[in-house]
Amino acid sequence: MAKKSTFSKEQYLKWYESMYLMRKFEEKLSQLYIQRVFGGFLHLYIGQEAVVAGAVSATRPEDNMITAYRCHAHPIGKGTEIKYLMAELYGKKTGLSKGKGGSMHMFDVSRKVFGGHGIVGGQIPLGAGLAFADKYKGNDNITMCSMGDGAIRQGALHEAFNMAMVWKLPVIFIIENNKYAMGTSVERTSNVTELHKIGLSYEMPSEAVNGMDVEAVHHAIEKAAKHCRDGKGPYLLEMETYRYKGHSMSDPRKYRTKQEEEQYISNDPIEKVLQVIKKNKYATDKQIEAIHEKVKQEIIDAIKFAEESPFPEPEDMYEEIYAEPNYPFIKD
Repeated sequence: MAKKSTFSKEQYLKWYESMYLMRKFEEKLSQLYIQRVFGGFLHLYIGQEAVVAGAVSATRPEDNMITAYRCHAHPIGKGTEIKYLMAELYGKKTGLSKGKGGSMHMFDVSRKVFGGHGIVGGQIPLGAGLAFADKYKGNDNITMCSMGDGAIRQGALHEAFNMAMVWKLPVIFIIENNKYAMGTSVERTSNVTELHKIGLSYEMPSEAVNGMDVEAVHHAIEKAAKHCRDGKGPYLLEMETYRYKGHSMSDPRKYRTKQEEEQYISNDPIEKVLQVIKKNKYATDKQIEAIHEKVKQEIIDAIKFAEESPFPEPEDMYEEIYAEPNYPFIKD
């Protein structure tokens, strides 16, 4: 049964359209990948959409977001047009990383999305660094640094956690616990299966959150963001979620039972939002169908944009190797 809404009609419709776009975009990517339209790796976020949607609604546009290589939903949630993601997957010059990064390296600095990182756990100290930059500048922006349950085994996490607490950095560390690091369950890799407890050794405030419920995610991020903006340092949230697909497109998922998958799919976060919309009569069936058609057309347009965009030139591989220095205190 759909629960009573504690958010506005506008918020629920925004959540639904955003999450539905994430889902349908990636379902299309799966089809295109099987058809060998583009190559490389492809890690889908299907099932986890509530984590990004709730995080975005609870924060400000100027807040930073950084994540691992399962990174299509994050820029979509922040408002990036999907045609630029599609072009990146096609390896085209108009892509988010100019066709040089592919699926695992989606950046949109204009919307404060800083990747997309292929190195497991590599984004964790970078997230602390983004937060350090904002603290140094004296603003009250925060950073949301997401990682999978496998990445928390990296030593860089502990170094980043320690420095973040010592320097009271405004960063929310988000563990997207989808239960499996590639094909290895959390239970097989650690005696501590309640992953938010990792923060306790650093006296970092930490808690578990139902990552399949966008309202729960919003409330948790909102609370953590206030903690960070108040100058109290970092916060750790374990989002208990589930990926419906394999680790990547080459994963047959033989390590999971059909019963387990069906249990989580029956608790689908997008369907939950739709139930609330229908129960509260926030939209008619015709209006909901209009959202579906809008998303369908966006995907068609994105594919057309990607197909018609140019490939990078060979000499483009030498660009953006080094950053141009821009130090205001240095005079020419």
